[in-house]
Amino acid sequence: MQTQMKPAYTLKDLCLYFLKLGALGFGGPVALVGYMHRDLVETRQWITEDDYREGLALSQLAPGPLAAQLGIYLGYVHYGILGATLAGTAFVLPSFFMVLAIGWAYVEYGGLPWMQAVFYGVGAAVIGIITISSYKLTTKSIGKDLLLWIIFAVLAITTFWFEEEIIWLILLGGVVVWFVKASPSWLRFSTNSWFPVILLQVQTSLEGRLWQIAWFFAKAGAFVFGSGLAIVPFLYGGVVKEYAWLNEQEFVDAVAVAMITPGPVVITVGFIGYLVAGFWGAVVAALATFLPCYLFTVIPAPYFKRYGKHPAIKAFVDGITAAAIGAIAGAVVVLGKRTLTDIPTLVIALATAAILFRFKKLQEPYVILIAALVGIILKVVL
Repeated sequence: MQTQMKPAYTLKDLCLYFLKLGALGFGGPVALVGYMHRDLVETRQWITEDDYREGLALSQLAPGPLAAQLGIYLGYVHYGILGATLAGTAFVLPSFFMVLAIGWAYVEYGGLPWMQAVFYGVGAAVIGIITISSYKLTTKSIGKDLLLWIIFAVLAITTFWFEEEIIWLILLGGVVVWFVKASPSWLRFSTNSWFPVILLQVQTSLEGRLWQIAWFFAKAGAFVFGSGLAIVPFLYGGVVKEYAWLNEQEFVDAVAVAMITPGPVVITVGFIGYLVAGFWGAVVAALATFLPCYLFTVIPAPYFKRYGKHPAIKAFVDGITAAAIGAIAGAVVVLGKRTLTDIPTLVIALATAAILFRFKKLQEPYVILIAALVGIILKVVL
């Protein structure tokens, strides 16, 4: 039985950290996983580098929102199921209440005319933030290993080219490092032992808007791999094309809300749920999206903890991590291509990246606030 040293933090400390990250953590999944590494591994040293890598690999392997799953896993590391549950809840709740409030204002006042001006500046700043986060994550996790850099490059290029994360390539990255750095005899350890497949049994014939919301968003949480980049097209196909719950402009506003609020980008499901069916629509959409990712994290977690230090598993995790970070880097380029559409947005993004690179202790919310003001000045005042 593996012995565990007493953690250097309490469960209350961890919950307070994730409450703060959920309330102030801007920049989407790339930035959020970078903040967790910076705060929990480097600065506070609550989590080891190996535990963080295992969590990142598991989060990338399993479907669902990347940052939320990593937060759940890090909560599990020292405090088990209770830690995973409380950490994940603390991370999601602040942004959920924010999108509820924005959803109420949106319905009450007939739209968000100021949103595009704010998003103009904030969206550009977010690109700068996630660029720096991706750079730090890459240099810290890959080091000078040529094989890992090759896997990183392949995933970065393919993610940029196809504009989606290709899960079989990420898995292949783990297998390649496994073969190169561990004996083929380790093949007797099947990954099926620690990565069970969970299928949510839901009666599709059930009538009622809430049941439709529950079923659709459960599919989004259970079968969409990657971050907000991957889930947005899935949501568009369902809420706009299939069910016609929202029109084009309302969906664009929903994505904008996700980007200008802190916490996981996928929390936009709460905003969409509110527009479709009010308060309970938001609750059902959020629960249906995050419950599968919670299960996909806590069920394999003990096997990762038990076998994660095994040479074969460690090699596999190293390959998965390099592939995941490559996919994240490719996603940064895709988002930048879509967001940086003119000279002012390009300048805002470059200035944000340069400032954060130079002033490493500067808090990102201040940068977001300034960018929002710049957007309003450029699009409204001028």
